[in-house]
Amino acid sequence: MELEVVGVSHSYDDLHALDGIDLTVREGEILALIGPSGCGKSTLLAIMGGMLRPSAGRVLVHGAPPPDCLNPFTYIFQDFALLPWRTVRGNVSLALEHHRLTADERAARIADVLARTSLADFADAFPKQLSGGMRQRVGIARSLAVKPAILLMDEPLSALDAQTRELLMEDFLDLWMRERTTAVYVTHNLAEALRLADRVAVMSRRPGRLREMVSVGVPQTERGGASGQAALAELHERLWTLIREEAQVAEREVADG
Repeated sequence: MELEVVGVSHSYDDLHALDGIDLTVREGEILALIGPSGCGKSTLLAIMGGMLRPSAGRVLVHGAPPPDCLNPFTYIFQDFALLPWRTVRGNVSLALEHHRLTADERAARIADVLARTSLADFADAFPKQLSGGMRQRVGIARSLAVKPAILLMDEPLSALDAQTRELLMEDFLDLWMRERTTAVYVTHNLAEALRLADRVAVMSRRPGRLREMVSVGVPQTERGGASGQAALAELHERLWTLIREEAQVAEREVADG
């Protein structure tokens, strides 16, 4: 499925959060959204997923979800949002319980995503028994269980330490290379955006506007090599140049507030 954002603006009472956003998320790509704090990245993501009605503009969906898709739009948040009284299996099952599946179909989906996210050996563990990275893995498994057409991710790795982020980025890329699910990834981390995304949408400070669309141009499989890393370093500098001044202003605004 392809997602098209057309002339989207949004205000919260007197706060003008977004202004005239036009962009397309192509089928099978990862689009990263970056920008200074408060530029409306999470607001735009919520509008894309239908959780928030824009003040102006619209979001169009092109194409049909896969036949086995239970929920075309699925979120992965920074907060793992796991139920502490449920096991790993039980938390994954939560995403399936309001769908018309037989017990065998539900069990098969759960077993499949636990295997794909390396959680099969932890199916009966409770969240308090897991590390932060493993808990986020459960959140990813729960999202994949409905076989979404579009994944919407709001800083899913920002609460984790650097080593765990690296491991989960590798795991996510491995999953994405096999599934090719269309994804929108909100992050403050430029290196993270460049590691994962096919394109990076750079937003301006509030009211958020699309400042530039940057194509990464290096296949994900080649980003670990010397030539790939050199190209990513140049892109990192370009992205930082685009947002540096506005990020400094936004930081002062947050501090003053």
